[in-house]
Amino acid sequence: MTRAFVFSDDTLLCRQTIDGWWPLQIQLPPSSNANDNGNLPVPAYQIGNVALLESLAPHHWQSDADSSISDGTKGLLAPETAENNVAFTAQAASAITYDYAMAHDIALPIIAEGSGNAFVPYRQLITQLPAALSAQISQAIQLLRWQTDTQFCSRCASPVVHATADERAMVCPVCRLRQYPRVQPCVITAITRPNPQTGEMQILLAHHHRHGEQKHPLMYGLIAGFVEVGESLEHAVVREVAEEVNISLSNIRYVSSQPWPFPSNLMLGFRASYAAGDIVIQEDELSHADFFDLSNLPKIPFKGSIAYELIAKIAHEQGIAL
Repeated sequence: MTRAFVFSDDTLLCRQTIDGWWPLQIQLPPSSNANDNGNLPVPAYQIGNVALLESLAPHHWQSDADSSISDGTKGLLAPETAENNVAFTAQAASAITYDYAMAHDIALPIIAEGSGNAFVPYRQLITQLPAALSAQISQAIQLLRWQTDTQFCSRCASPVVHATADERAMVCPVCRLRQYPRVQPCVITAITRPNPQTGEMQILLAHHHRHGEQKHPLMYGLIAGFVEVGESLEHAVVREVAEEVNISLSNIRYVSSQPWPFPSNLMLGFRASYAAGDIVIQEDELSHADFFDLSNLPKIPFKGSIAYELIAKIAHEQGIAL
């Protein structure tokens, strides 16, 4: 029997453990994965029901040095495993929506105050989950949203059907256009320089309007933005930084990436060195930006985000623990 996560928009059905909330998987009845004769499997990509690929643990590509500073090495453990955040691999599974479960009479655990079960926002969970499980949940949110948003052909407006082959695609039965899930590449850049007075390493941080002006302390993040058509990733880094803070860079280099389901982004993390220019902020995006000493940082993005990872990696290199 297939095990499935249950979603309601960007929230996930979880159970409360002594260590915090942990994603709950339910057993799907055989009829949910077979056609009317009960034998041949139906395509996995029904509206509200998707198959999830295995999500590999970071140790498959990280060096020992990277693993030792990876956020959450001692993070929340699954009740069934003693593996840590770096070693945890999320096995292939399924994801369904709450509406799908109701429509197909799939039994769910009691969801009520005091039951120990609740729908928890993904943003809240990401600070505690192993990286591979977080990526798999991101995969599920994006695929379920893609299904909802791709029920008609973008060329002729006919209703589409899911592909009969083992692929993620919505197919138009009229013009045969195949529509696949799309990701939007975004660059995010950690920019450093020595403090002109003390020589201590500094990092450029900015307060974005989207983080709210009334919350204190204000949260500062890295410069980020979408890649434009016809741009290389490095070009996007140069353009976004010039647009948002008016400085030029040198020594741009790729570090790592993270899937981010708000709405369907692939965050591509870079590092760069400050080269020249005075900070002039793009006022419709930012309220403030400056270089901060790594030993005296403002509030920064939460653990589990690529912004935190990039900042933590640079701080670690300077012997500073966040």
